[in-house]
Amino acid sequence: MNASLPRLAAVATLGAILLGTPAAQAHHAFAAEFDAKQPLDLQGVITKAKWVNPHSWLYFDVTGPDGTVTNWGVEFGAPNSLANKGLSKSDLKVGQPVRIRGFRSKNGEPFGYSVYVTLADGRVIQTGGAQDAPTTEAPRP
Repeated sequence: MNASLPRLAAVATLGAILLGTPAAQAHHAFAAEFDAKQPLDLQGVITKAKWVNPHSWLYFDVTGPDGTVTNWGVEFGAPNSLANKGLSKSDLKVGQPVRIRGFRSKNGEPFGYSVYVTLADGRVIQTGGAQDAPTTEAPRP
């Protein structure tokens, strides 16, 4: 028996494990975290933008009718997908006003899934990327 065969088998096994890892980290479905029956339409001021894979995030302060400020976080699509739709991280400046249309998280926290963002300059950009997310009509500026 050739001494290199066990080594080759070990390398092949390791390669299969490494190639299989992305499948184990499967992309979550919209329905797993968000509620299609709880639409969001929020306006606030940007506090932070995270331009990361597999999802970007936007955080913004929303002032309620009683004056209480709540920091909301919404999930966007992947940075490459957003760039293809005309949105860059530099468009999401801290302190700028923003409007988000999307859906609330199932856990009831101030967290959601963004379908559209309306920027301070009036541009409306689709931000969602989940294939099973409901579609909504684009908001008017």
